[in-house]
Amino acid sequence: MKEIRADYDDQSIVVYQAYSPAIADPALEAQRFVPPFKMTRMTWIKPSFLWMMYRCGYATKEGQERVLAIRITREGFDWAVDNAVSSRIPGKPQVRVQWDPERGLNHEALPIRSIQIGLTGEAAHRYVRDWTVSITDVTDLAREIHAKVRAQDLEGARELLPPERPYGTSTTQNA
Repeated sequence: MKEIRADYDDQSIVVYQAYSPAIADPALEAQRFVPPFKMTRMTWIKPSFLWMMYRCGYATKEGQERVLAIRITREGFDWAVDNAVSSRIPGKPQVRVQWDPERGLNHEALPIRSIQIGLTGEAAHRYVRDWTVSITDVTDLAREIHAKVRAQDLEGARELLPPERPYGTSTTQNA
């Protein structure tokens, strides 16, 4: 089953990315991605906090030591989903989508598939220039949850997770 789960409100949705401090610090200061962030590379956004934790190892992987929560407009997110093509389709589309197994607190695969959206070209420029509402560093939260998971306090870890719920539009179900 495919499902977009996210922290969102009427105007915006939170997506996650992990970077080195060299990219995270200037982005936090500017509240936009600025150099050394490269607009020429595909940038992958993930609305699932736990999938991001799986990808970055709770902020322990080299080059992914800082986890950012980027609040973007729902209009921008919906545009990205509407214009996405499968990562299996050849060519160079502006927006790619992958559905990967959602992850649990111990990185175990769950029976739900979560979305990742890759942005490049004009889509990446829109993300940086038009869609970004705010950028927050959630690295300490990631590490606090990881400490509870390592201590086998899964209930305590769950209580700290961002409030994600199913997100959908008429088009997100078909992506």
